[in-house]
Amino acid sequence: MTEVRIERWSADDLELLRQLNAPEIRNHTGGPETDEQVIARHDRYVRGPGPRSGTMFTIVLPDGVKVGSVGYWERLWHDEPVYEMGWAVLPAYQGRGLATAAVRAAIAEAAAERKLRWAHAYPSVDNPPSNAVCRKAGFTLLGETEFEYPPGHLMRSNDWRVDLTDRS
Repeated sequence: MTEVRIERWSADDLELLRQLNAPEIRNHTGGPETDEQVIARHDRYVRGPGPRSGTMFTIVLPDGVKVGSVGYWERLWHDEPVYEMGWAVLPAYQGRGLATAAVRAAIAEAAAERKLRWAHAYPSVDNPPSNAVCRKAGFTLLGETEFEYPPGHLMRSNDWRVDLTDRS
C-alpha cells in the first residue's frame, strides 16, 4: 500500500495551495482561482475545521514532502446532512496511489467524528482518475447527477458514497 500521512492544514500551506491551483489540476473544477480567491480559501482552511472551512489536510510523503490536499466538509445533499470530500495531487506525484491512500485516511478521520453517516464525492464524469480514486477508496457509485461547482456552474458528475459507520 502507498504510504502517505495527512496533516491538518496550517498557515504554512499557502504555497502548496497556490501550486494546486494550476490549470491542469483545476480543469475539472471550474479552472484556476484568482490569487485573492486562493488566499481566502487558505484562510478558511487554516480556520477549520468548521462550517465554512471544512476539515482540510495536506498529503505528506514519508520524507515530509507535501504533495496535495484532501478534506471533507458538511453539506446538505437531497435534504440530508452529509460530508462532501475533495482532493488534489500535484501532477508530478499523480498516478502513484497517493490520492487513494489520502482519501482513505480522510474517510477514517471523518468516521472517527461519529457525526454523519455518509460521505460523498462528486467527480466530473470526464475525470477518470478521480472516479478511480473513489472506487479504490471504497465508495459506491450511485449514478450520474448534476452538481453545482463552482457556484453558479452545473457540471455532470458521478455521485459516489461511502458509509462512515461501516469502518470495521
